[in-house]
Amino acid sequence: MATTLFANASVLDGRAEAALADRHVLVEDGVIREVSDRPLRASSARTVDLRGRTLMPGLIDCHVHVIATVADLGRNAELPNTLVAVRSARIMRGMLMRGFTTVRDLGGADVGLVQAIDEGLIEAPRLVICGKALSQTGGHTDYRGPYHARDVDYYRDRAGSLGRVVDGVDQVRRACREEIKGGAAFIKIMANGGVSSPTDPIAFLGLSADEIRAAVEEARNAQTYVAAHLYTDEAIRRAVELGVVSVEHGNLITPETARLVKERGAYVVPTNVTFDVLAKEGAALGLPPASVAKIEDVREQGLAALGILREAGVAMAYGSDLLGDMHRHQSEEFVLRGRVLPAIDVIRSATVAAAGVVGHEGRLGIVEAGAHADLIVVDGDPLADLSLLTGQGRHMPAIMKGGRFVKDGLAA
Repeated sequence: MATTLFANASVLDGRAEAALADRHVLVEDGVIREVSDRPLRASSARTVDLRGRTLMPGLIDCHVHVIATVADLGRNAELPNTLVAVRSARIMRGMLMRGFTTVRDLGGADVGLVQAIDEGLIEAPRLVICGKALSQTGGHTDYRGPYHARDVDYYRDRAGSLGRVVDGVDQVRRACREEIKGGAAFIKIMANGGVSSPTDPIAFLGLSADEIRAAVEEARNAQTYVAAHLYTDEAIRRAVELGVVSVEHGNLITPETARLVKERGAYVVPTNVTFDVLAKEGAALGLPPASVAKIEDVREQGLAALGILREAGVAMAYGSDLLGDMHRHQSEEFVLRGRVLPAIDVIRSATVAAAGVVGHEGRLGIVEAGAHADLIVVDGDPLADLSLLTGQGRHMPAIMKGGRFVKDGLAA
């Protein structure tokens, strides 16, 4: 593998309040070998002068659905498995070209996609999966609707299905064990109503307390954790008290519950961009009317929740949660968060903070010796202008994953 020396870079990974100027970073054999404030020598390396540019770790999106190839998730589950897989490969390549070198899938992606990436069969980010998300009958990811009584087992092996339906503690335990056996790095449950599903208003509580406890116990037994789809304050409080670690969305959280999240050592993955885009484009892209009607229930409070979470000191990671053709808006979450949060906090959410969420703290999300050489080069200073991280990678002349350039517009 080629050796690369980045010289005179401004290094920004969120660990400091500002970029570190005039750094020299040596990449060899897929890892960062050395980071120095003095010039480095490497006779066999390609040297690239990054003066005036920013060198960052590859971005991490902690809430994606790479198998969501159309906005209507019920229809997505009916698509041929082979078509979903090929479309997913294209979706993931788009993510990589936006600078996201790692993504965490919150329902649907399986170990086959992970293996295809690891074998180099498709060009895509590192993929961290939960397998199928777990939902009760009539909950979020039960897309059958009120008039459709097909056996839910049909959806379990559909590549385009985000989740599987489980009812009762025994079914929850078995599903958790099966997903972990199948390569899941964590467990995802649907503990609240959702926008995209047809029969569960936002305020619905998903799964019983005993079912959630069972999922938490099974995850802990496997040395991992539970992430939960959550909007309402009641649902968030209940889930965190029952042992959920990763709160997905969290739009309607109150200051009191935010403090509980902090006390319990949990964290939140807000996903404001999906509600912004769904409101503007969802109907035109096939989101059913029942789902469109639910968007405003959570959209308005999403940005306000960011301030509540920051005030409570809650750790936040970057999430987008987009569907179908909406994936192209993935990077716009940076700008939305920047309306409420300091730019450095927004950058941390997609770098050093996100690395802990995906289970690779110290290996991803930082520019440091020993870390994976997942790196992006940005024209200018993202701290001064977060929109430099948008535009489909337009402002990123180079993207590197595992020491290999997947995009290279740099002069030697």
